[in-house]
Amino acid sequence: MPKAQRKPEEIEAVRGDILDQALELIADAGYKGFSMRKLGTRLGIAAKTIYNYYHNKDEIYLAILTRGFEALYNLCTADMRAHNDPADRIAAMCRTYLDFGLTYPNLYNLMFTWHVPKFRDYIGTDMEPVAQTELETALKVSQLFIDTIRACADDKRQMGEDEARFLMIQFWTQAHGYIAGINNELLDYMHESPLGLKDRLIQTMLENFRAAVGLYKRSPN
Repeated sequence: MPKAQRKPEEIEAVRGDILDQALELIADAGYKGFSMRKLGTRLGIAAKTIYNYYHNKDEIYLAILTRGFEALYNLCTADMRAHNDPADRIAAMCRTYLDFGLTYPNLYNLMFTWHVPKFRDYIGTDMEPVAQTELETALKVSQLFIDTIRACADDKRQMGEDEARFLMIQFWTQAHGYIAGINNELLDYMHESPLGLKDRLIQTMLENFRAAVGLYKRSPN
């Protein structure tokens, strides 16, 4: 009797489990220590079975990144839309970003910290289209911040794309430094309770942001 085919939702569940276990494997063994054989052992299945769901380890790795950036984008978008004022939206996105990095340290590290392949490493390979999808998904997050930052400026003194991008990068470097310091425990040597600094850090970042955006507000008559 032929084996019954899996339902689409069952296939997606298996694919999701593969990605979850692959992320944990990369966190434990590093990207260079990640192999289909080791992943199969972790999953309790033959490595060849994984090929029924993904072509190779690069596709799995890129799928993890794509899923991570999609999740971050959706979280930021949902929290942003809960507010009408652009400045409040930036504050909400700031908190969401920090919470994401601290709640999912392995995923965040793979997305932003660890030395792993990037899009340019796949140019000219069979994985370039998959890597292109991952890159476009990642850039949606930064563009969301840029667009929201520009919306904070006055309509009659519009902020340029380059200035908004600079402010986005300024925000990201501050947020990333804090998240990395928490995740690698270096901040534990500098402060007795680094997690307790999160609200103060956010407040400082937003004050600096408001000062920068203030240059694009009309002076009261």
